[in-house]
Amino acid sequence: MNVNKDLNSKGKPDIVAVAKAAGVSISTVSRSFNHPELLKPATRKKIDRAVQRVGYIRNRAAQVMHGRRTATIGLVVPTIDNAIFAELIQSFSAELDANGFTMLIASHGFDLDREYQMLRKLMEHRVDGIAVIGLEHSEASYKLIEQQDLPAVAIWNYAQGARLPCVGVQNLKAGRMAAQHLLDLGHRDIGLIFPETDGNDRAKDRLLGASEALQRAGVEVPADWQLEAPYNIAEAKRASASMLRHSSRPTAILCGNDIIAQGVLFAARSGGLDVPRDLSVMGIGDFKGSAEFEPSISTIRIPARQIGIVAAKLILDSVANLPENPNAFECDLVLAARGSTIRIK
Repeated sequence: MNVNKDLNSKGKPDIVAVAKAAGVSISTVSRSFNHPELLKPATRKKIDRAVQRVGYIRNRAAQVMHGRRTATIGLVVPTIDNAIFAELIQSFSAELDANGFTMLIASHGFDLDREYQMLRKLMEHRVDGIAVIGLEHSEASYKLIEQQDLPAVAIWNYAQGARLPCVGVQNLKAGRMAAQHLLDLGHRDIGLIFPETDGNDRAKDRLLGASEALQRAGVEVPADWQLEAPYNIAEAKRASASMLRHSSRPTAILCGNDIIAQGVLFAARSGGLDVPRDLSVMGIGDFKGSAEFEPSISTIRIPARQIGIVAAKLILDSVANLPENPNAFECDLVLAARGSTIRIK
């Protein structure tokens, strides 16, 4: 049989063409898409090869019209412009894929009003569930999720009694741990560089936790040592350079995350300062590359891969209406003390 000739005469390949190319029944092809676990691996491989050969694409829209799932989960993140959520997105997507689901992703640029629009667009595509970052969202977004009665999960932040099921860490604790590490090393002249906290509950909680730890230790941070910088290495370098060029400078800088910490390291190097001898630098996050940086960045490890996997499992369980589905899961934070911090003499 000449499959290509048959396809050219009929236009786009359909499930019948796949069945012919694989030498199986139409119902077997359908079963391979909807219940692959019921087929032998050899049969699934035969069908997969046929799908690739004829170029068949399933019509998800038609399935939705008949009330069937789309096997898609929407994920809305603040940014995909740097490494902040890269490991999380990868593990979340991989876990969905392992269970036959596809991730649709959108970003809102730390704009909660835009997040609402992204949620609407994903719902228009009839996703089976929604995942968002953090627990701070507009009332419109919360109401939209509730009105649509759509399975949802909040990722990265954990809080008891959260409005959405959540998987993550207590960022308040992360900020507290980061500050305590510097205090334990004897630092009292400590600067803070964090991003804008409006619409970013991760940064807000970390800054609050760090500030509380410093206040309890009797450490006051001068106003000109409290700077704001976005999650951008170049911007963080510029912001910290203004702090470091003065003779009266901190012995340590606590950063809102490792991206900002990298910028501070570059600024210190440009200013002729040695890290950690002249300046200790502390991050939060432990992104890929932080341990390989020179010097390696001391940080609070947020288990992004674990968070992504657990969050994917939670929302898939919710989509499947499994009983006893947990509403929240807290992941552990770990201090990773490395080369960028040192005990002050």
